[in-house]
Amino acid sequence: MSMATTAFPNLFQPLQIRGVRLKNRIMSTGHDTTLPTDGLVNDALIAYHEARARGGVGLIVSQVAGVHETARYTSHMLMATDDDCIEGYRKLADICHAHGCVVFSQLFHPGREIMEGGDGLLTVAYAPSVSPNERFRVMPRQLDKRMIDEIVAGYGEAARRMHQAGLDGVEFVASHGYLPAQFFNPRVNRRADDYGGSVENRLRFAVEALKAIRAATSEDFVIGMRISGGERDEHGLTSDEALESCRHLEPLLDYVNVTAGTSASLGGAVHIAAPMAYKNAYLANDAFQFRRALNIPVFVAGRINQPHEAETVLAEGAADVCGMTRALICDPEMPTKAEEGRTDDIRACIACNQACIGHFHRGFPISCIQHPETGRELRFGTLTPAARSKKVMVVGGGPAGMKAAAIAAVRGHQVTLYEASSQLGGQAQLAQQLPRRAEFGGIITNLSRELELAQVRVIKGVRVDHALVDTEKPDAVVLATGAKPYLPEITQDGSVQIVDAWQLLRKQVKTGSRVVVADWRCDWIGPGIAEMLVNDGCSVELAVNGTHPGELLPLYVRDNIAAELHKSGVGITPYARLYGCDSGTVYMQHSVSEQPILFENINTLVLCLGHEPEDDLSAMLIDQVPELHIIGDSLAPRTAEEAVYEGLKVGAAL
Repeated sequence: MSMATTAFPNLFQPLQIRGVRLKNRIMSTGHDTTLPTDGLVNDALIAYHEARARGGVGLIVSQVAGVHETARYTSHMLMATDDDCIEGYRKLADICHAHGCVVFSQLFHPGREIMEGGDGLLTVAYAPSVSPNERFRVMPRQLDKRMIDEIVAGYGEAARRMHQAGLDGVEFVASHGYLPAQFFNPRVNRRADDYGGSVENRLRFAVEALKAIRAATSEDFVIGMRISGGERDEHGLTSDEALESCRHLEPLLDYVNVTAGTSASLGGAVHIAAPMAYKNAYLANDAFQFRRALNIPVFVAGRINQPHEAETVLAEGAADVCGMTRALICDPEMPTKAEEGRTDDIRACIACNQACIGHFHRGFPISCIQHPETGRELRFGTLTPAARSKKVMVVGGGPAGMKAAAIAAVRGHQVTLYEASSQLGGQAQLAQQLPRRAEFGGIITNLSRELELAQVRVIKGVRVDHALVDTEKPDAVVLATGAKPYLPEITQDGSVQIVDAWQLLRKQVKTGSRVVVADWRCDWIGPGIAEMLVNDGCSVELAVNGTHPGELLPLYVRDNIAAELHKSGVGITPYARLYGCDSGTVYMQHSVSEQPILFENINTLVLCLGHEPEDDLSAMLIDQVPELHIIGDSLAPRTAEEAVYEGLKVGAAL
């Protein structure tokens, strides 16, 4: 009996769906990667999925494939409108099948949910009715019967291509307010013809599309549907309407894949990749309602990060398969590690959203702040052993130093990591103390385990100096000494207490009751400090030197923060550049008009003005050691993502 059979009896139970057998209940759900070029499956996308197939995932659902020219909702999506796509999908299927992994593709039309056009121009979007999209501010054109027929035929043709390429099935995307869901929703679909009005009419489009898919494929080919079990929006599809749609469509489907939210509004879109503020497996109960009402398998996703969470969802009968997409982005080998009982070795996702969907929204290939090898498999997929083993000294035990040390040691170097304080983790120790950010501390746990597995010698409580380097005589030194708060000269008379975020988080100071938080960076530190102080009973104004709080953050993290700040009554002033303070007044300057902004009767000013490098050693060591590398915040203050990536790069290059 394997470890998995005891610890995860449900998770590693096979599942037969029509002509396909899943070896386990772990799925990578369809998600955009920004890896494809020219609308086709390429080597980068194949390498990305192969890493997960090799890591033991049972089912990969490949990202959306457009079924009609009007389906292009981004400039970098896959298209299945031409036979040219078949070859790439065939390679993808063959490589994943070689690892015992089942492969489906999503078939997709966004309707009015168009993020961007080509060439910087706005695209004509089509929907069942002229119902505007709030998030992208799209006013769609109503579909006529001729185009409905074309799109329906497009689903059939796209499915034929997937079938011909050797994929095992397709997933009809009716989730997140995309075109099929727009037909289902009586507030969006206000048509008076055969495609609007009654439930049967609103489902007609989906029925025709699903029948076209089956007619173009075969009896053993799997056809599933993804749907939001409630779009979490004022005008969105309700859970009752979603379930009613599934009941009607059940005879045409082999499974239903339950998610939540809608792309149509900022609040609804947060559920597309819910940030760490949402509890793990938070959609299990939604899936349970569908599983109780339907006689076909029900899949679910939504912050299912760890095998034990998935096991609980399955054991409680909430679903038959668990989507663990970000968990697999963070650790492609998670299924194999779980099956072998190596759960302590799993690199757990912390739902920061920064390099996965955060990259996608900025038009870059997705990755992971903890596992920068993701999305870069062609470059970092295989680490080559070092030609000769060097004595490497890594100075600084934050994310940059930890990653550099682990990777260098895995490659065969003799690595010692020095950390001046008593704890590893650097600024992540502070980040995890902010409201709803506790999970960020997982990056320390995960990197600490990587250090253990790589057998890195770790010395804490020792500050490296010239003499120590002289004694140790390393072949290479990696400086990862981090940063400290940037504190500019401020015109002041002492009437307002001035502190920085680090002092607050370290509980070195207490604030007065009326506080201004000066936020230059526009990341999560300023809003987090503001929320923390409101929770402590302070009256707080957040003065942002940007257009809005969280301007630099991944969209769903930013919008979740905006919701919390609004609910907690934090005052927000954008375009606010700090000037100075006197007589209990904090003076700011509007960063565009240059007019004064005044905050009166203030006790405390909290500075969240970014960081400056801690880089005292580099000038001293540059002529002392054969090889010197500076990485992370000690090179230039940025985020944990750059720190870990530079750790990987230097560890792979040493």
